[in-house]
Amino acid sequence: MGAPALKNNKERELAFVSWLNEIKEDASHLFLMGDIFDFWFEYKTVVPRGFTRTLGKIAEISDSGVEVHFFTGNHDVWVFDYLPNELGMILHRNEFRTELSGKKFFLAHGDGLDATDKGYLLLKKLFTSKILQWMFARIHPNFALSFGHGWSKKSRISKGVIGQEFKGTTNEGMFIFAESILRHEKIDYFIFGHRHVLIDSPIGENSRYINLGDWIKHFSYGVFDGNEFRLKQYNYQGPRGH
Repeated sequence: MGAPALKNNKERELAFVSWLNEIKEDASHLFLMGDIFDFWFEYKTVVPRGFTRTLGKIAEISDSGVEVHFFTGNHDVWVFDYLPNELGMILHRNEFRTELSGKKFFLAHGDGLDATDKGYLLLKKLFTSKILQWMFARIHPNFALSFGHGWSKKSRISKGVIGQEFKGTTNEGMFIFAESILRHEKIDYFIFGHRHVLIDSPIGENSRYINLGDWIKHFSYGVFDGNEFRLKQYNYQGPRGH
């Protein structure tokens, strides 16, 4: 949300809030897997403007007793304590393992898990540096957020690249990472974001590798009903141009 390279941010937010409204009665857990916001930085007393409908709906869902988990992505890595305190969300900066109805889940945004992506691994170290975060927080919000959105305009989306291609099980860094986990640990479902591909692939003997897609092109999400995990796409009828 809020990507300056996209022209339908309001329509996509309305679609997302509509989806949240539809699932709120049935959900026991809601996992938001990162990159919800195109750019987010919290000062101690200032947060970015916008996203009012989304934040209000998440607060409503959390207040109703649904357990809401938020995974920081590479675009919203600078979420600190505002969203957990105000919305009641559980914040995750690293991978998270949980068991639901006897199935073991490994959940992560996915950035930093591809050991071959040396450039991004270095960049992530910079983004998560407490010293650099402190220095960035000294910049006036008007300049800091302008810089962040300016950086975003250099993304793939700004070049017209919506979504990415799955590289195959032998070349996809996050898939290879998941395989390494299976060598010493039983996991039924690996759930990732980050790559913005829509993929449900077998991995190992009885496990599945899931990438949840995006809400720019696919309008996709995953549902675990206690027996089976499925990928679905929200049937949003509004404009989807970019």
